[in-house]
Amino acid sequence: MVKIRKADALEYHRQGRPGKIEVVPTKPVSSQRDLSLAYSPGVAEPCLEISNDPSTVDLYTARAN
Repeated sequence: MVKIRKADALEYHRQGRPGKIEVVPTKPVSSQRDLSLAYSPGVAEPCLEISNDPSTVDLYTARAN
């Protein structure tokens, strides 16, 4: 394992934006309609489709990623 100095680790975490991971939408989310399609009530439709036919899970989710 690479030896890391405490000062280097603290500086790494202190610089730039907080955190290390960023979540970026893969679909447009610029309006209330977009959010409604992505979340409630829109998310119910793919959930119901997957429930009726589990083979569609890769079509509607990131599971295949």
